[in-house]
Amino acid sequence: MESELLFQEREIRNLSAEIESLKNPQNLNPSPRLDELREENTRLKYRLNILKRSLQEEKTHCGKSTMNINQQLQEIFGEAIRTSCPELENPPLAVTPNQQPKFGDYQCNSAMAMAQMLKAKGLKVSPREIAEKIIQNLPDNELVQKTEIAGPGFINIHLKKTFVSKLLSHLLINGAQPPPLAARKKVVVDFSSPNIAKEMHVGHLRSTIIGESMSRLFEFLGYDVLRLNHVGDWGTQFGMLIAHLQDKFPDYLTVSPPISDLQAFYKESKKRFDEDEDFKKRAYQCVVRLQSKEPDFIKGWNLICDVSRREFQKVYDCLDIKLIERGESYYQELMTEVVKEFDGKGLTQMDEGRKLVFVPGQSIPLTIVKSDGGYTYDTSDLAAIRQRLFEEKADIIIYVTDSGQATHFQVVFAAAQMIGWYDPQVTRVEHAGFGVVLGEDKKKFKTRSGDTVRLMDLLEEGLKRSMDKLKEKERDKALTPEELVKAQRAVAFGCIKYADLSHNRINDYIFSFDKMLDDRGNTAAYLLYAFTRIRSIARLANIDEAMLKKAAETTEVILDHEKEWKLGKCILRFPEILQKILDDLLLHTLCDYLYELATTFTEFYDSCYCVEKDRQTGEVIKVNMWRMLLCEATAIIMAKGFEILGINPVQRM
Repeated sequence: MESELLFQEREIRNLSAEIESLKNPQNLNPSPRLDELREENTRLKYRLNILKRSLQEEKTHCGKSTMNINQQLQEIFGEAIRTSCPELENPPLAVTPNQQPKFGDYQCNSAMAMAQMLKAKGLKVSPREIAEKIIQNLPDNELVQKTEIAGPGFINIHLKKTFVSKLLSHLLINGAQPPPLAARKKVVVDFSSPNIAKEMHVGHLRSTIIGESMSRLFEFLGYDVLRLNHVGDWGTQFGMLIAHLQDKFPDYLTVSPPISDLQAFYKESKKRFDEDEDFKKRAYQCVVRLQSKEPDFIKGWNLICDVSRREFQKVYDCLDIKLIERGESYYQELMTEVVKEFDGKGLTQMDEGRKLVFVPGQSIPLTIVKSDGGYTYDTSDLAAIRQRLFEEKADIIIYVTDSGQATHFQVVFAAAQMIGWYDPQVTRVEHAGFGVVLGEDKKKFKTRSGDTVRLMDLLEEGLKRSMDKLKEKERDKALTPEELVKAQRAVAFGCIKYADLSHNRINDYIFSFDKMLDDRGNTAAYLLYAFTRIRSIARLANIDEAMLKKAAETTEVILDHEKEWKLGKCILRFPEILQKILDDLLLHTLCDYLYELATTFTEFYDSCYCVEKDRQTGEVIKVNMWRMLLCEATAIIMAKGFEILGINPVQRM
């Protein structure tokens, strides 16, 4: 398939070049063959159009992928724009869904900007004239029914219903499939990253949920994803923890210490460290011996890390998070190499015993060696990015941490570019920052006593509240005990994730169980109930999966009713939404889209009978199968959207 497409594209280029040379009178000596050549020109144009149409069709039906209509329209209008104004280099291409459906389905807004560009070249052409030229030069295609020029030069685009219907059938037969990838890129997503010996708190919640969802998106689109948990598992605090471990559990090397509350253990050791000078000295000696990798100290360190890991894993299991732990300790040896490399290239400066790296254009330097000879976060982050670029061979690296670290990462990335580790034109390295979680009082989310909220407490509270909500709706009477627990977990964890992801991650967001469990508005509770309802329509009409599958292959999806048409187009915007998130990493766009899809479905369901029943007996008289297929297509997209967001819908709620 791919070699055929390449051959056809090459053939088109050759034919286009031939036509151009025939158009150019300097290439032609007046000869009796002029008429022959003109005929040849017409024949070539005809062949060129057939090839273009054939290529368009090949692209349209390329494998099982769900087509991105917007991208396809951009290709069609891009070609027309280049033909209309060959004198413009990189003319602007703007095709977007039309905000007012009565004027069309999509809109091309390039003519106004093109008029400005031509004006700058001394050519005065009105945007409407440019829009007319663009329409005249549109290549043959299967998508566009008609175009209209509106206002100063907007081009309203109406799609062909038969084409949209074909795409819906394709989706029903093949499922929601990603677009073809030119090459399978390697993506590293660095997220969650709690500190060993400290509880995971609500601040880690955002990084964990956002990073997981980004990873799922890249995976669905066919990328090779490495999810890394850059835990804080090294540093001076381990000296005081090991010293306290030696005192409290002297036989820790042979008998596993029963540390159940690591947070309390950490507080005890910190209190001793702050108040007892002898203990403080011993803590520093423990750090040195740990860094020298003495076996007894490594064993104590591993014990403490394991207690933390078990606590973290409880959270990850609840939220269905998959991560590979690669903490700061992993990069210890690599840090020495980083310092050597910066020294070797003459990029370090000494300042009061510290070794600094100044990056041109950055307001603060990086400290890569402290005055006591120790390394810093700057050193470990440089070692991590170097390892990810050279050993993991990452094409894309995403860091999901709070926005407070934006400047730090900006300087780290700039230093990595300065030393020549990567070129931002080739490798995408990005900090996906996020705002803080606020309480309903709009202050930082804390417990009543002013402590940071433990993540496990929060998840348990979510479970309790979701069960209360289900019982309030009397679902405990309709569901089996097993179904009720499944629904409880789906609602609790789905609502917590969705409440986070449905807000623009850059902004702070207010954590409110009441809002997130409300089944009205843009919440997971509303979407989960809507999804369950859509799934139940076929079941109540006694239509099983095999019947739907057969209907998808044999029944045309009719889109004559305005609500059918609106829903059909909304379903097919899914690939455009994913492409936008791939570009800006803002997942709330997917949440907004799923909410729009659910509300558009409700409008359709309220106006168009899918199943007609006898009013007296309730018996099914007629099933409108094309509408059942629209229900199924909606469910396919919602299920895939939930999967990317990490939300687990259940069949019965």
